[in-house]
Formats: sequence, structure tokens, C-alpha cells
Amino acid sequence: MMKPIRVGMIRCDTHAAYFGPQFARCDPLKLRAPRRSEPAHSWMQGACFLYFHLDCYHPLRMTAPFVGGFKLAKVWDKDRQAAEILAETFLSPPKVCDEADQVSDDVDLVFINDCNGDGSDHLALARPGIEKRVATFIDKPLAYDVADAVRIVALAKKRSVPLLSLSILNRLPQARDFGRRLPEVGAVAFGVVNGGGRSMAGHIHAISLAQAVFGNGVESVEAMGEQELGFVHLNYGQRKDRPSSGVMLNCDAGPTWHGAFYVTASGGRGTILSGALGDFAYPDGSAAILRLIKKMVRTQASPVPYDDMIENIAVATAARKAQRAGRPVRLSEVWQRERKPAS
Repeated sequence: MMKPIRVGMIRCDTHAAYFGPQFARCDPLKLRAPRRSEPAHSWMQGACFLYFHLDCYHPLRMTAPFVGGFKLAKVWDKDRQAAEILAETFLSPPKVCDEADQVSDDVDLVFINDCNGDGSDHLALARPGIEKRVATFIDKPLAYDVADAVRIVALAKKRSVPLLSLSILNRLPQARDFGRRLPEVGAVAFGVVNGGGRSMAGHIHAISLAQAVFGNGVESVEAMGEQELGFVHLNYGQRKDRPSSGVMLNCDAGPTWHGAFYVTASGGRGTILSGALGDFAYPDGSAAILRLIKKMVRTQASPVPYDDMIENIAVATAARKAQRAGRPVRLSEVWQRERKPAS
């Protein structure tokens, strides 16, 4: 029997309470009502418990998928009380570290959470573990801009460390199922992703969902709206296997039901609409990511091409430039991909 993967977790926000209980057993009563007079994160108000325990007849039975094979060994947050409260929810409490770089000592995986951040601190948070050659998962986004994303990947390659960064939306089985329905409309002419909100934390979800349903290989982007990246158009150029008129991301769409995203695809045979891709579905996506992380640690190889991870950030970086400049921006203007050696 394989030893459990020892995890050092950085940042104890709502994503920590989302992924954590799916790979390490916790006390559901403490997850529902942890001690905190003024909750710093939504999970401290029972948000994760709500979506993980959907059996009204057995409310303490976890209905979200559980992915075994991990042990939560260490946690750190700049708000030490948040780290202590998160640690208390687990049946085998992890050690609460004083400094972020202590999390990567004597573990098999560094897990960097980010529920509402923009990724601007991810290079600094990831560097100690990567330098120690510890496999690393970086929650979305990989970085705020493409320059930092490239630096993180380059550091991982230099130290021969497996690295993974994904949005739950990118691995949501329900989104992949919708993608398999695209032939219903014939040749896809246009796609729309609705949802995400006004911050990078949501923008990257919308970009990742578009990648999951319609594919990667974005050539250029346009952006408009009063809010940054409120409305972004993805253009795939002349590719025959991508929407001929591109994909629109409507991020500044207002509140949606339990944080749901919606996707439409249109072609000569009509238009199809996804169901609500929201909080009641997200545990399936986070479980899929945990399975990929387990594979990465066991094989010491990233299960996703680095270019796919960087492309999400390149789209956001190019879109911000496009909005400022008032013109389409090609991804090649902000991201010089590494040339692959000739075979």
C-alpha cells in the first residue's frame, strides 16, 4: 500500500476548506460551524458544508466526492487564526506553521490555495517549495500576468519539479459533457461563456471554462466594458476545429445562482445551452483536480501541458492590453512561446 501524500497547504481561505475535506477527513460539525466571531472567509459561515452535505436525511454524511491517498501535514496563512481554525476542522489536525516557507519542509506536495486573489503573489509563495524540489499545485490563476506565469514554469523546469495549475471550471465533468454536445449544432460558429464577475479570480474561471468546452489555441483577443475584462472576445484564427466567429466571455454579468456559469454554443443547426455550472457541481471539478494532483506526485510529471496553463494567463494579459489600447491584441504580443525542437 502506498504511503499517503503529505501536503503542505498555503493560504487557508475558502478553497482550502473546499479541497481539504475532499482529501483529508474532517469533522463535519466543525466545518459547518467553526469557531470565529467574525468570519474571515465564507467557509467559516458553513458555505463548504452546504455544498458537501446534500443528504437532508443524513446531513453529516458527505455527498461530495472524496479522494483518498493524502495527508494534510502543514498549513499556513498570514492570518494565523484562520490557519488554526482550519486545522481544527480535520480529524488529524495539521501543524500550523509560522512562516510560509516552512510549509514545504518534509512534505510531498505544496498546495497553494487562492479563492479570491489575483495570483500576483503566487511566484513568491511557490518559489521556496519549487527550490526544494517539492511538487507544487497552484490554484487558479497560475499568476496575474504572463511574465510571472512564464517565470514560475521556468523555475519548475529548472529544478525538475512537477507543477500544476488549474481552475475547477476547466476540469468540471459537466462542462466536458457539454463540450461533447457541440456536434448537435453542426460546425460551431460562436460560443458564449456567461459568469465570472469583475475580478481576475473570476476572469480566469471564464477563460478556463472556454478552454474546456471550445479548446485552446486562442490567437487574439478583444475587450470592452466599463469594468476591466467585463466582456472579452476570443478569436481562434482560421482553425477549422474551433468556433469560426470566436467565443465571447460575459464576465460582468451580475450575480448568478450559486455562482453558476452558463455556456451556449451556436451553429447552423441551432443553439444549445448548458445547465447551471455552479457550486453544486464544483465538488466534481475539484475532485478531478485532486486525482490529477495524485497522478502528478506519483509520476513526478505534470499531467497538463505547461502551455495550456500559461495560455489562460496570456489571454487575460492580452485582454487587459486590448482594453487599454482599444484594439485586438494577439497573444504573441505578450507571450513568446518556447519553440519545440524539430522531430
